[in-house]
Amino acid sequence: MRITFLYTTLLITAAIRADEPSGTPLIGKLPAARVLFLGNSITLHGPAANIGWSGNWGMAASTQQKDYVHLLTADLAKATGSKPKTMVKNIADFERGYESFDIATQLKAELDFNAHLVIVAIGENTNEPKTDEEKAKFAVAFGSLLKEFKQHGSPQIFVRSSFWPNHTKDEIMQQAAQVANAVFVDLAALGLDKSHQASAERDIKHAGVAGHPGDKGMRAIADAIFSAISKQASVVANQ
Repeated sequence: MRITFLYTTLLITAAIRADEPSGTPLIGKLPAARVLFLGNSITLHGPAANIGWSGNWGMAASTQQKDYVHLLTADLAKATGSKPKTMVKNIADFERGYESFDIATQLKAELDFNAHLVIVAIGENTNEPKTDEEKAKFAVAFGSLLKEFKQHGSPQIFVRSSFWPNHTKDEIMQQAAQVANAVFVDLAALGLDKSHQASAERDIKHAGVAGHPGDKGMRAIADAIFSAISKQASVVANQ
């Protein structure tokens, strides 16, 4: 099923790319030469001996090449015939302090990267907003994040829901994505399936690390985002 899907995407991409004067790698008509990943520990986490984590990639994939960032990058390279330039940023500080986070200053390098595709993978570290005021503040902050990146290179943005689903936060992010003309990728079913957690694959002492996606979970995340990118490419191609 997945092999057929990727093969079809390759054929569509090759056919349209022949008419693209710039030679920019494409998924359908979506440029895919520069890909920015904005996430948290699931996207990138450096070594932390206090929790038994020694990697410098998406927690808790067994190797760097098996985290969703590297898997998705490989899928994009296979589909376009050219490995995209990537930038990966852990923005857990935004999740925890979005009210005072200065996007223009603290994410200047990422904005200047002028990505063609932006993958926003956050939410897990944000406290669930309880009141209408808290919900509004999170909505404004998240919407501002998407808007700021939309103004730098007009990228196609993909917002994935939390791996550990939370209806309140995920709904706010989905609504903000719609306003920003970004694509929302619902991962709720993945997080509810315990087989996607690293604890299902190997013994991990720290519960927090163990609850992160393992190799199966990372593959599922990458597949969901790649599928969303391919579907959006078809939408753009038919406009």
